[in-house]
Amino acid sequence: MASRYTYGFAWGGSQLFTGRLSDHVGRHWPNVLGMWISGLGVAMVVIGSGVWWWAASAAIAGFGMALLYPNLSAAVADIAPPSWRGSAIGIYRFWRDLGYGIGALGLGLVAHFSGALEATFWFVALSMMVSGLVLWAFGEETHPRINPEDLA
Repeated sequence: MASRYTYGFAWGGSQLFTGRLSDHVGRHWPNVLGMWISGLGVAMVVIGSGVWWWAASAAIAGFGMALLYPNLSAAVADIAPPSWRGSAIGIYRFWRDLGYGIGALGLGLVAHFSGALEATFWFVALSMMVSGLVLWAFGEETHPRINPEDLA
């Protein structure tokens, strides 16, 4: 029972800190680190065992998601003109939700062809690590106060 709510509490509670943090340090690094930390938390599930290990894994994944999830949409809002911001967030959410569907298909394929539940955890962890790498390599800071070029 210790790990049942850990992910949700870590994710929800940490957002009180991570949202404000991104206003001070920008969006780019919280998003990149959030991907990597969440991926680490997911990978930890399969490399250890026991309720306390899984609770720690869930807390780490939840904290990573708190760094990532609200700050991705904040990054979109940072670069969208106010007159188009609602549409920009809607388009972002479309692509995000499409990713959920594609990820679910990927999980199903991995589970089917591997026959092992653990492989699905590795698939998610690796996907998050690669996504963080892509974001690190091709993303940029969007917070207007930290990256004034975005105001031009």
